[in-house]
Amino acid sequence: MLKIPDHQVAGHAAGIGKLGPLIDESGRFYKPLQSDKRGSEEVAFYESFSSNTNIPEHIRKFFPTYYGTKIMKASTGADHPHIVLQDLTSGSVNPSVMDIKIGSRTWAPEASEAYIAKCLKKDRETTSTSLGFRLSGLQVYIGDELGFYKPDRDYMRKISPDDVKLLLRNFVSSNPSTETETGQGPDCGLAHSVYGGPNGILAQLLELKKWFEDQTIYHFYACSLLFMFDKGLASDGAGSNVVVKLIDFAHVADGNGIIDHNFLGGLCSLIKFISDIPAETKDYTGTNGQAEL
Repeated sequence: MLKIPDHQVAGHAAGIGKLGPLIDESGRFYKPLQSDKRGSEEVAFYESFSSNTNIPEHIRKFFPTYYGTKIMKASTGADHPHIVLQDLTSGSVNPSVMDIKIGSRTWAPEASEAYIAKCLKKDRETTSTSLGFRLSGLQVYIGDELGFYKPDRDYMRKISPDDVKLLLRNFVSSNPSTETETGQGPDCGLAHSVYGGPNGILAQLLELKKWFEDQTIYHFYACSLLFMFDKGLASDGAGSNVVVKLIDFAHVADGNGIIDHNFLGGLCSLIKFISDIPAETKDYTGTNGQAEL
């Protein structure tokens, strides 16, 4: 049985008469293909990536499993082609999730002037240009009584660099909120187990960074990093439940033997922002004492 995802924090959401992704009980995620070339280009990327023998096996874990395409009943009720992917939140009851768009530039080289102008305006109005990344959405599970902390999209569009720092702290806190609401900052109680440690977000981002320092196969524009963890497992110190994935590949271009400095620069900036959080908390030793850029 198909249903609307419960834990989507960014992107086009399905609704009555509104096209958006669906999931099923088998752990598959059905993403509607966009009608313009973005849909076909995302399929082309997945086909290329799946068959490319130059992709290291340890890097493939950062990408959703691709199951091909399927024409099926969409959320609008009409038949529509979909990309069939791994449902990244399958099996999670109350996951904390964050979506971060990487890169100071979010358009591919062959984009039209109108599309470039649209992207440039949004990049300048958000933190994409200034920081090299922007937070697109997040939800933080607080508990059974309070449910999720989930800032609305209007707020996320207007956040400043200082707000980014606060939200990255909120993501690993038991009291996520704005400082003005509580009179005190978030406690960052899960910073060590979620951001730090050998299996935490920082360690995984550093592994990705090492690949991006060398890979010249693809250039990823408007691609996002998705972070997920289960609060209960993280509270028990089970850092292995922390998931980092790359998603959204409608604007991937050929690398042509050139390093993807746009993505790499944004990734390095994000690593620096995150590494400051556990480093400021007591008794932190990180993956090897610190996150080196």
